[in-house]
Amino acid sequence: MKEGNQSTIRFSRKDPAKFFKTLNSRVNDYFKENEIKKTGNWKLHLKSIIMFSLFLMPYFLILTLDMNQWLQLLLTIVIGVGMAGVGMNVMHDGNHGSYSSKKWINKIMGASIYILAGNVYNWKVQHNVLHHTYTNIHGHDEDLDAGRIIRFSEHSQWRRFHRFQHYYSVFLYGLLTLNWAITTDFKQMRSYMKRKLSYGEFPNPAKEWSILIITKVIYLTIWIALPILFVDVAWWKVLIGFFVMHYTAGLILSIVFQLAHIVEDTKTVAPDESGTIKNTWAIHQLFTTSNFATNNKIVNWFTGGLNHQVEHHIFPNISHIHYSNIAKIVKETAKEYNLPYYEYKSTRRAIISHFKHLKALGRKPKLAYQ
Repeated sequence: MKEGNQSTIRFSRKDPAKFFKTLNSRVNDYFKENEIKKTGNWKLHLKSIIMFSLFLMPYFLILTLDMNQWLQLLLTIVIGVGMAGVGMNVMHDGNHGSYSSKKWINKIMGASIYILAGNVYNWKVQHNVLHHTYTNIHGHDEDLDAGRIIRFSEHSQWRRFHRFQHYYSVFLYGLLTLNWAITTDFKQMRSYMKRKLSYGEFPNPAKEWSILIITKVIYLTIWIALPILFVDVAWWKVLIGFFVMHYTAGLILSIVFQLAHIVEDTKTVAPDESGTIKNTWAIHQLFTTSNFATNNKIVNWFTGGLNHQVEHHIFPNISHIHYSNIAKIVKETAKEYNLPYYEYKSTRRAIISHFKHLKALGRKPKLAYQ
């Protein structure tokens, strides 16, 4: 993991009770005793087939069959659901290196992000490096950065319109993947290349820019040009379908992401003047991350274990299919060390907490820039 010379953040090394060492040992023992790998198995492979089918089959049906336009619109929603499913279950594990014990399989599964409108290099830097390393740290975790329009942290500048963010934010959440497709990847690559950020060895800039441009052209050809050419509908209706697909996926992904870190219990922090965070990295994850609906089998299955964010953030190299099994170990160890383990029993409760937290962050602080 390389971050150039941009970061001055240091986590405390003081953990006299050795929380993470104990937890890591217990989790490793679980896998050894049960003689199972930390990567995916047949359950993940079957799920991958289902998710890719949900994502791609409606697209081929729209291209090849003569059907009612309202049915076509409905299928674009299904594509959006499948798009989110592939992202959370396949691409995510692949780019964390936890899908398979074979690097080439992880690379292929991680590359599925290209048909989801994203880019591997950008995603690994933004997610694996910035988010997982500096979770909820103001100025370093880009997941807290929504421009000026949404205030996710009490350390961010307050503006008058933030008073209404708990109303309008949900409408903006659906634009997440559409922004990936059009603008975000270009802005991120320019920024990350300039700052010399990378996950692993720093890549060749010319190669990465070429990959970005070529994959974007292919992406827009698949999802816009081909439907315009082969489907008997007006071009503007194709654009509406493209928007609906992305809005569906973006809304699902954004809500899942926000419930993990932007709720009432979790903390957003800023480093002190020396750039030091008071907790060790593992303990910091417990204070900044929350689970939700972990007993709901449907939510567990569809979100790719992203409702088990506590387990995922401490053990990102373990496939999500194991999170339900190691959660008890993590929870009991956190309790033993008198550390927090945040979780909401249902998705509904987590959503309510998220928007209540947004409302609180939208109130004018006693000292605020306007």
